[in-house]
Amino acid sequence: MEINEINKEEFSEVVVNIGRVTKVVKGGRRFRFNALVVIGNRNGLVGFGLGKAKEVPDAIKKAIDDAFKNIIQVNIKGTTIAHDIEYKYNASRILLKPASEGTGVIAGGSARPVIELAGIKDILTKSLGSNNPYNVVRATFDALAKIKA
Repeated sequence: MEINEINKEEFSEVVVNIGRVTKVVKGGRRFRFNALVVIGNRNGLVGFGLGKAKEVPDAIKKAIDDAFKNIIQVNIKGTTIAHDIEYKYNASRILLKPASEGTGVIAGGSARPVIELAGIKDILTKSLGSNNPYNVVRATFDALAKIKA
């Protein structure tokens, strides 16, 4: 999808995780930050990005710019997904199951923002294995991309 045809105003963003990284040097400690951000228009388009900088706001801004570079279209059937899917990324596994209307988003941790910003309203999920935020977001993102209409 071309970045020019996307209206950036209609996207919401959620900061999933902010990590502080320390480098010990002769004069003391140097802190840097990385930010994991998920964006979506709650209508089938979702993306995520990672940004790193010396200050938190700069890291978030870079993460948002990165997220707009990898946006995917999610196939939504009514208010849920079409079929069960299990996906593994590194040590994280995610299990997504369609749910009847009125169930809501049953998802924990880092999987929830990806699902909510994609526009899915009824789904059952289970995060298995590692709960590293980046890996869980990536596993959820890739699983949603693999859903067939």
